[in-house]
Amino acid sequence: MDRYIGLDVHATSTTLAVLGPSGRRLKTAVIETNGKALIEALKAIPEPRHVCFEEGTQAEWLFQILKPHAAEVVVAKVENSRGQKSDAKDAFGLAELLRTGKLGTRVFKDVGAFATLRDLSRLYSMLRDDVVRTKNRIKSLYRSRGVATPDGDVYAVKHRTKWLKTLTPGKRLAAEKLYDELDKQSELKDAAEDALVEESHRHPIARILETCPGFGPIRAAQMMAIVVAPHRFRTKRQLWAYCGLGIVTRSSSDWVPGPKKGDWLRAPVQVTRGLNLNHNHLAKAILKGAATTVITKRTSELADAYQRLLMNGTKPNLAKLTIARRIAAILLAVWKTGEEYDPKKHRKQKLSLAS
Repeated sequence: MDRYIGLDVHATSTTLAVLGPSGRRLKTAVIETNGKALIEALKAIPEPRHVCFEEGTQAEWLFQILKPHAAEVVVAKVENSRGQKSDAKDAFGLAELLRTGKLGTRVFKDVGAFATLRDLSRLYSMLRDDVVRTKNRIKSLYRSRGVATPDGDVYAVKHRTKWLKTLTPGKRLAAEKLYDELDKQSELKDAAEDALVEESHRHPIARILETCPGFGPIRAAQMMAIVVAPHRFRTKRQLWAYCGLGIVTRSSSDWVPGPKKGDWLRAPVQVTRGLNLNHNHLAKAILKGAATTVITKRTSELADAYQRLLMNGTKPNLAKLTIARRIAAILLAVWKTGEEYDPKKHRKQKLSLAS
């Protein structure tokens, strides 16, 4: 008989709750958050086992170690809880949602052969953000003295002496230390970038994805680490939604009383339109960056399509969104077919937000 297992995971302890197929509570226990202990506790439960726990710091690790010992392992998006709360209640609640099929968003955690690539992608993103943060701090020092820094000369080693002379002694010392920090962070970022590209090129699909418009080794490697398995997106629209490029409409008070009692007519209300809010933010940044590259270089069919959209009266932000959606569709197609992107095969079609 099926067993539905909910895990409420914390740094040192994990509360395990087991439900039967009818919803009867069979067992609850507190276990150390330790791989061996969790696997042994799971093996003590009759098969088939269905396991559920919430997204968190340990979620990817738990998925990897528990997957071989369960018929199903589900990572659920963290939901806001109301009313009384305890570890046991949370664990039983997850098991009950899994048993009844009422779980909301499920988080994809099956990294497959891209485990190392995903770790390197996260490392590169953290170091890149650190570099940007340090650069912003350096610029803020100059801005506090009324010194404009319109370009990247302020970071160049050969120009630093000139820029430092514009600061007071205290701020000059702070800027020197920040420059030292920037140099070290830049060195680490470059090393992480090289490791990321090298790891991505171990997979043949990387070279194919790099042929997509606006894509290079870094963007291809990051998308590989995020998507992992392209076939989990049946259509391009599912990928658009995952990357925050899905268009949604929102309205309220849609109906008004009709001329007859009990009749209702659709009101002429203004429908607001925007992009879906629940998405992978890094994937959206990658695709928008690729669209910016295509638009800036103006060397592809998509760049020409962008200009045609502008000439037809489309706003620049919506035209850029259209290009990003088109790039996502191309990415998914070449990934599934395993064929390099060929601009000559690109169909000249009228691009719109619905394409």
